[in-house]
This record gives sequence, C-alpha cells and structure tokens, in this order.
Amino acid sequence: MTYSSDSEQTSDLLDRVAGGSKSAMEELLQLYRPYLRRLVSARISPELKRRVDPSDVIQDAQLAIASRINDFLERRPTSFRIWIRRKALQLLVDYERRHIVAKKRSVRREKYVADSSVAIARVLVSDTPSKILRRNELQKQIREAIDQLESSDRDILALRHAEGLSNAEAADLLDLTPNTARQRYGRALRRLHQELARIGVELDGA
Repeated sequence: MTYSSDSEQTSDLLDRVAGGSKSAMEELLQLYRPYLRRLVSARISPELKRRVDPSDVIQDAQLAIASRINDFLERRPTSFRIWIRRKALQLLVDYERRHIVAKKRSVRREKYVADSSVAIARVLVSDTPSKILRRNELQKQIREAIDQLESSDRDILALRHAEGLSNAEAADLLDLTPNTARQRYGRALRRLHQELARIGVELDGA
C-alpha cells in the first residue's frame, strides 16, 4: 500500500520492512534521520535543550519508531513522515514532563519554533553573499514579527519552513484540504510581510 504523501523510495522500504527485511528498517531510519534532526531542533524548548542533548532525543525516537513499525504497517493511518513526527513529538512531551516538571509545558503549545525565524528569513531574503549578513540581522526582527501573528499563521509557517513539510503534509496535520492549507500559508506570508512593514523592516528582493 502506498500512502499518497510517501515517496516511492519510502514506500519501497516500507514494503521491504513489512516483508521482514532488517536492512530496510535501517535504511528507512537513516533516510529520515535528517528530518528527525530538523524536527527536534525546531521543536525542542530552550529549557529542555539545556538539559538534554537533541541527538539523544533523535536516537530514542528512532528506537521508538523501530519498535512500533508493525503497528504503522498494519494500519497505515497517514504518511510515514507524519507518523514519525507524531512519535517524536510525543517523546519530546515525555522528556518535558520528566525534566521540566514544574513548568509542565507541552511542546504543542510553543508559540513558534526556535529556528522558524532563520528558516523564514531564508525564504524572504535570497542567499546571495551580499545578503547573508542582512538576513542574519533580520532574524530577531522576524521573530518579533512572528510573535505578533495569530497562532494559525505561526503554525503553518513553522510546518512549512521550520519543519520543511509539504503543503499536503501540513494540510494533513491541520485537518485541512490542500487548497485551504495553501491559502492559509499564502495569507500567513502576507500577514508576516505586513507585520514586518509595520515595524519598519524592508525586504529588498523579497
């Protein structure tokens, strides 16, 4: 079975895993390790990062994925990337509960992810050598602007840029149609531009 959002490579590996191939499971984990690294870096709170090495979270997430892969293969409830995303975020919530009991903060309540300003800056300002410094200077201002957006705008921008999900995957997570997700993303970008303009930030070439 191929879920619409899974790549051909992922689907092939999943089929091999279902057939009992241990090497396919290792290949699958290796293939998605960069995504898990990006996700954990984006979603780990500053407080937790001071106590836990993100690489340990990634390793634990991979162990959890491997131990529960049969459940996924039996049901195929969503794309593989969205499924491992949920597992990783559940693990982060568990880490938060164990290491930051007093604050009892859920990762799902984060106003914006740690590197969203960096990721969005790369979209708004091209990576030409003359603009790299300019982009770095914008990060604090972009974070300030993101802070002023509605949560729905922050969510779609974070999913698309900090986590690097496709429009279809973001739509799946937000329980929206792909067209609605695309419209929400466009609206969020417009509002971000408006907020940046309000605080006096000009984006040459954006």
